[in-house]
Formats: sequence, structure tokens, C-alpha cells
Amino acid sequence: MAKEGYYELLGVDKSVGAEELKKAYRKKAVQYHPDKNPGNKEAEEMFKKISHAYEVLKDPDKRAAYDRYGHAAFEGAGAGAPRGGGGGGFHDPFDIFREVFGQQQGGGGGGIFEEMFGGGGREAGRDGSDLRYDLEITLEEAARGAEKEISFRKHVACERCAGSGAEPGSKRVTCPTCRGAGQIRRSGGIITFTQPCPTCGGMGTKVEKPCSACQGEGRAVKTTKLNVRIPPGVDTGSRLRSTGNGEAGLAGGQAGDLYIVLAVKEHELFERQEDNLFCEIPIKFTLATLGGTIEVPTLFGKATLKIPSGTQSGTTFRLREKGMPSLRGGRQGDQLVRVQVEVPHALTAEQRKLLEEFARVSGDANEPTSKKFFEKAKKFF
Repeated sequence: MAKEGYYELLGVDKSVGAEELKKAYRKKAVQYHPDKNPGNKEAEEMFKKISHAYEVLKDPDKRAAYDRYGHAAFEGAGAGAPRGGGGGGFHDPFDIFREVFGQQQGGGGGGIFEEMFGGGGREAGRDGSDLRYDLEITLEEAARGAEKEISFRKHVACERCAGSGAEPGSKRVTCPTCRGAGQIRRSGGIITFTQPCPTCGGMGTKVEKPCSACQGEGRAVKTTKLNVRIPPGVDTGSRLRSTGNGEAGLAGGQAGDLYIVLAVKEHELFERQEDNLFCEIPIKFTLATLGGTIEVPTLFGKATLKIPSGTQSGTTFRLREKGMPSLRGGRQGDQLVRVQVEVPHALTAEQRKLLEEFARVSGDANEPTSKKFFEKAKKFF
């Protein structure tokens, strides 16, 4: 009878990566573990097969030999050893199971639920929650990047018990109520349901003597200060992740993450649109008429802008790469400058005389611009 293929046993294809292979084994191992299938010889045999298959495929050399020769790669050289290699055979399938699930051999062996949820003397914890911190920054800080110190209150690991929840010299033991399962069954007539164990809170373990500082929780609330580096190019809604700076876990569980959510203040001069910046700048009507150059502000200093002669009010000019940096590392945005021509409110006698002379020479005195416009507009009425 042909032997079952290792990839087929684990339900994966030949291109599977190491992490996906491990996940597939974990799923199958839990399904067929003898503690979940007491007295079921077929399940026990399948548990051994998938453990053998995983041991071969997790080893790059053994996997390469299997991919090339199939089961023949291990015949005559000791079960599990590639042809031409040393012997040694497969390991105990329960050793492989403990290796994958992070268990240590020995210590009270109380079944699969205890191994997975904290029984048998193993300390098990619950991961801490993620936190959110809203941070407001200026447009200048968003453009150039910045370092900010933030302060917030959160649960941190208790200093006295180092987060274990147990008084120094004490330890965590298997919960006597649920026997390490983390949950208990209750019957309500014909319906049976499970719920988290009220003694251990669903962790499967409890402390012999609770820590006197944190009363067994393993953590305490404290004010935490943290330096945050803000990269150039962020915008409102950008999120920064600080790994491990969220709430401390319970009973030695991993800490959550901190997410800093940014909001960029409105600027009195610039308006942002993606990576481009817009601004309006007033110019003298003489400059608009005769042309010249002016200095305009940017978020990175001053820039020179050339104004051609005859520039009309509302004309927009582009300053290349004077906008916001790209958060993704692409080309920097532009700054768009819209000019508004200023008309003087009051004139000196000399200025009026010169303008009147200009109007006469230009013919504006005899035929005002407004009259020309209404002549053109007649056809629409």
C-alpha cells in the first residue's frame, strides 16, 4: 500500500512556507491529539503520522530530500534520516507537539487543555490590550518630521512580582476548579454550556499566594512617558505603532501595542492637498504690470518667484518640490502660489496725475474697460 504524502497529511501544498506549515501542524495536532480522542486508536495513529510529516518538512535538508526522492529518501538510513545521512530516527511525536506549542517535558502532564492553556505547572498569561493616543502636530512638524514626548497612564508590570501576580517565593499552580482547562461546564436542563472559570478567570492557573502589591493581578497603573519620532510627510489620520507600549499583559502575558493617531493643525497661510501646498500672495499692481521677482515663504524657507509682465489677478504659479515630503519615499510635492493683484485704496496727488496720464495715453480715459465689456455682452441679452 502506498504511503500517504507528507504534504497531503498536513493539508498544504509544496510551496508552503515555514510559518504556514507550523500553523497547519498545530491545527492537525490539536484535532488528533490523544487527549481529545481518548481510546481512539485511529486518531492516535494519525497524530503520529502528522508529527512525523511535520518533523521532515520543517527541516530544510530533510524536506529537500523528500521533495526529490519521496519516502525512498529515508528508507534504509533510519526513519527520518535522508539517504547518506546519519540515523537517529524520528522523535517522539509528543516531543514535537511540546516543541511547537512551547512546552517543556515533564511536570505533571495533565492533558492537551492543560498544555495549551497553562496547566501542568506552566505559567500562562493573557496578552495586554492595545492603546490609542491622539497627538496634534503643526504642519511644519508634519513637513520636517519631529520628536515629541508624550505622557499617558497605563497598566505596567508590577515591580514586586515582575508581572507574575505571585508573591515572591510563591508560584502559579494549576487551577483546582477547572483543572487547567480555563473553563467549566454547566448544565441547564437539556442544554450544556461552557463559561470561563470563575476561579482563574479563564487562564487555567492561579497563584498560590497573591502578590501583596498588585493583589495577584501582576500589573499596576502608572504614568508613562515616551519619545515618539514623527517621520516627514505624515497627515491627519496617520498612525504610528509603538510595539509593546500598550497595556501590560496579565500573569506574564505579552504587552499590547500603542497606536499614536496624528491630527495636523490648520495653517494660517498654507492649505494642504495630498502632497501639494496652496497659498495666496498679494502683489502690487505695478509688479503685475511691469513684471519682476518676489520672495515667497515656504515651509522650508524663502523661495524666489518670477512674475511675468502683464500677470492677471488669480494667476497660479508652481514652485517645484516645495510642498510636502512623500511619506512613501516618492517625489516631494509642489507649492502652488496664487497671486492677487492689489489696487491701492488712496493715491497722492502726484500718483493720481501719473495714472491719469497713463490712462490717457492708453486710451482708457475715452473708452473705459467696463464700456467695452458691456458692448461685447449685448449679444447675450
